[in-house]
Amino acid sequence: MKFACYTLGCKVNQYETEVLSARFAAEGFDVVPGHAPGCDVYVVGSCTVTAEGDRKTRQAVRRFRRENPGAIVVLTGCYPQAFPAQAAAVQEADIITGARNRAALPQLVRAFSLDRQRIVSIPQHQKGETFESCSAADFGVRTRAFLKIQDGCDNWCSYCIIPAARGPVRSKPLPELQTELLTLSQNGYREIVLTGINLSNYGREWGLHLSDAVLAAAATPGVERVRLGSIEPDLLTPGEIYRLAEGCGGKLCPQFHLSLQSGCDKTLRAMRRPYTTAQYADIAAKLRAAFGADNVSFTTDVIVGFPGETEDDFEASMAFVTGMRFLKVHVFPYSRREGTAAYDFADQLPEHEKEARSRRMTAAVEKVRAELAHAAQGRTAQVLLETPLSSTLFTGYTKQYLPVVVNAPGHKSGEIVTVTLGEWDGKRCRAQAQ
Repeated sequence: MKFACYTLGCKVNQYETEVLSARFAAEGFDVVPGHAPGCDVYVVGSCTVTAEGDRKTRQAVRRFRRENPGAIVVLTGCYPQAFPAQAAAVQEADIITGARNRAALPQLVRAFSLDRQRIVSIPQHQKGETFESCSAADFGVRTRAFLKIQDGCDNWCSYCIIPAARGPVRSKPLPELQTELLTLSQNGYREIVLTGINLSNYGREWGLHLSDAVLAAAATPGVERVRLGSIEPDLLTPGEIYRLAEGCGGKLCPQFHLSLQSGCDKTLRAMRRPYTTAQYADIAAKLRAAFGADNVSFTTDVIVGFPGETEDDFEASMAFVTGMRFLKVHVFPYSRREGTAAYDFADQLPEHEKEARSRRMTAAVEKVRAELAHAAQGRTAQVLLETPLSSTLFTGYTKQYLPVVVNAPGHKSGEIVTVTLGEWDGKRCRAQAQ
């Protein structure tokens, strides 16, 4: 049977797709790319961070059913876990599961193929549940490997449904992490991206910290670069920052995706975020001091149009965000989510206003991005070569996560080369391998 998995959402979802594909392959399925026509089984790995994610999930399920009427269509992941009744109403899906029972999917598919009786099985998260035993060894054409080391979140920010979708905080045991790191390295991956739902909470169950996972990755033979997914700034203590800066032998990429959400203190309080803008700026300053002001870069996420956000609040947020000089900002208009506290907040903004603020914020942060990219011109950088555009041209990223197009004759994807950075074309820096 041919199996394909179509994934929406974050790097954690992408990692879980690789794990799921490996499980189906081990069960004798022929795994093919997610858009491949004529498959026997299509699995849609859903995202529910925003209402738009839900819409895209339903759209994907219906498209696979329409284009492949005889196939088995599976809906799994965060959307069914957070909104089981809504997911069950998607009649085009033959099997619906949540985020807890992915390991059972091959058996559920075989069971459905025998009697064609619809299956809806969404076990709920439980307090004290442990980290799902999983590992990935191959990410296809990708040149960096994602490695999920943590799952779940206990924060319950007022806008966020993820704790309902992902359950309580739990972590991959360090011995399992070390084994998986070695496998990925032996398979040729030189950059490892450590990911999680609330990554900064890694190892909390055992008195460990995120730095323990980073040091384990940096100590793995063959791993040359370690990169972090999104991290919560309030959990980066001075001790953690010191270990990250001094204990990794320069392998940790000095690019930190520090979750912000708003640059306005009033809005941060309404969001139930555990820091102020002053505290956030102080953490960023400590990272700059530890890694070098000209070496470190920051990326983040920002929500605009949160309930009660006035024009003055928005302007305060934009002033803080542009003042922080982020290399990249993902700007999102607020998405109203059932099951969250903010769903019932007063002063919900109209969609057109949220979209207008999103465009304004995006324009402002893209201007900063261009300025930072132009300032890098002439500098030397290390780039991981990724997608080949020709026999000599490759896309890639610097350690600071600046996107580049590299002219690198005689090199191939997966190699790390030294380059001289050139002009910024609005999307990437031109670069020449030395």
